[in-house]
Amino acid sequence: MTNKIPYLNRRGFNALLAASFPAFCQGVSTAKSSEADEPCSKQEIRLRDILMWYQEGTSKSISSPDEWIQKRQAITQILFQFLGAFPSSRAALDSHIKKEERLNGYTRTKVEYYVEPDDKAQAYLLVPTNVTKPAPAVLALHQTVPQGKDEPVGIAGKPNMYYGLELVERGYVVLAPDSITAGERVYPGAAPYVTAPFDASHPNWSAMGKMLWDHMRGVDYLLALPVVDKKRIGVIGHSLGGYNAFFLAAFDERIKAAVSSCGLGTIAGAPNPFGWARKEWFVHFPKLRPYLEVGCTTPFDFHEVISLIAPRPFLSFSMKQDKIFPHWQGAIAAADQIRKIYSLWGAENAFRSVLKEGEHDFPSDSRVLAYEWIDQWLEHKSD
Repeated sequence: MTNKIPYLNRRGFNALLAASFPAFCQGVSTAKSSEADEPCSKQEIRLRDILMWYQEGTSKSISSPDEWIQKRQAITQILFQFLGAFPSSRAALDSHIKKEERLNGYTRTKVEYYVEPDDKAQAYLLVPTNVTKPAPAVLALHQTVPQGKDEPVGIAGKPNMYYGLELVERGYVVLAPDSITAGERVYPGAAPYVTAPFDASHPNWSAMGKMLWDHMRGVDYLLALPVVDKKRIGVIGHSLGGYNAFFLAAFDERIKAAVSSCGLGTIAGAPNPFGWARKEWFVHFPKLRPYLEVGCTTPFDFHEVISLIAPRPFLSFSMKQDKIFPHWQGAIAAADQIRKIYSLWGAENAFRSVLKEGEHDFPSDSRVLAYEWIDQWLEHKSD
């Protein structure tokens, strides 16, 4: 897997956009900054057809996986213009145990490991006590709560978010890391989820790109453990953890199954797409903002991110009364596009999108379905 995609210059980038996704890069170079995060009202859900490919002024329909691979590469390049470039090499993990506790049926170990030469991740590692051979493993990614990793492992927060704890009880090795700006990784002098210190020191990266990189290093950490079956690694998350989960699966083929709860919408048609490119607090994609200011059209949307996962398994949950992701219609529109790629691969059963009544939550019946999905695709039989 390539860890760094070369940047294109402005001319090359716009040429790639024009070839791949016509009419979505007009006027950006002359955009004027807006002083307010104004929602894009009455924005239609106009998603680019995932199976259309544009070359030399003509368009054609993609009808085979080989044709899809060309467009997949273009989507990946465009995404890296907004994620930012990954570090050119992986630092040694040099992991350390900070605390170990033997609990009922599993061991919970607080660990740290290097994600960059000058930056450590803090995480909980949960290991079932009855493991006798390499077991499947899952990254459990937290939602936007100050306590970060403490919630999915059941130390603090809402019981419906204890999916890391419930997975270790099913026999999985679980790694629950703090994302940057959360838990033990809040920047000194800043509040949780304030990315300004990171943005100032990494002008060519993005918080979303950094989270993605750090989670990839979490996969590196799991692969270094003798207790982990290296061919059976999955990811699960809710909200922030939900879209981190599908970004990780999209860019890391070592992830064999992914679950996202309340993490999928679309930028197109969203009540406030500026939430993905704020001026302050939690800024995901700083370079996306000029495109939104022009007219709420963007060079990428999340159905294109998830398309990179195919044909590996992906399950998504959305809730109709979700006030954090209120744009459930976008999730359905995205699913309709994503399904085309899975059909192209002949892997229709590897993608599922579930829409339910309810608020921004991960209720027990959804979690049971999620665990059964992970069991199925990681070929794990829980006790």
